[in-house]
Amino acid sequence: MMERLKKTVVMVGMMGAGKTAVGTAVARSLGVAFRDSDEEIVKAANRTIAEIFERDGEPFFRARETEVLARLLRGKPCILSTGGGAFLSEANRGLIRQAGVSVWLRADLDLLWQRVRHKTTRPLLRTANPRETLRALYEARVPLYGLADIVVDSAADLSVDEMAAKVVAALAARPDVLEGE
Repeated sequence: MMERLKKTVVMVGMMGAGKTAVGTAVARSLGVAFRDSDEEIVKAANRTIAEIFERDGEPFFRARETEVLARLLRGKPCILSTGGGAFLSEANRGLIRQAGVSVWLRADLDLLWQRVRHKTTRPLLRTANPRETLRALYEARVPLYGLADIVVDSAADLSVDEMAAKVVAALAARPDVLEGE
């Protein structure tokens, strides 16, 4: 049974939710490309996200993010992982709603903290109290992530492949997104 992806699936959620790892596994299981909007921005700007934030500021980064999203959504259907802040923008949510489908990988704060606390690559967590910063971001963002088309819950005991299978099952319930052949 071959499945055909009809529109780009945009993975949204907090840093540490597994958007890249799970998105890669979903793409592999569906036989489609995996793209990462942050990686595409880094390629285009030839600088790391942290450098872009530092040198040009967050508004500049967000503008590039919207451009990259629009370009990728116009392309062949794929699995697209976005940065944690991408879905907060009304413009981005509109682009995604028109051309794709959003999947929120919902994870609780403790699980997210377990996953991100040792990473130095998170510019938004370079604060005196990163756990508190993460909590504040989480509380501000959850209502907006709640606007996603599909919600898939993470759990600490689920492997990446198990999470990917949950996402594929959720997509399969949407004939407008995933079509069986």
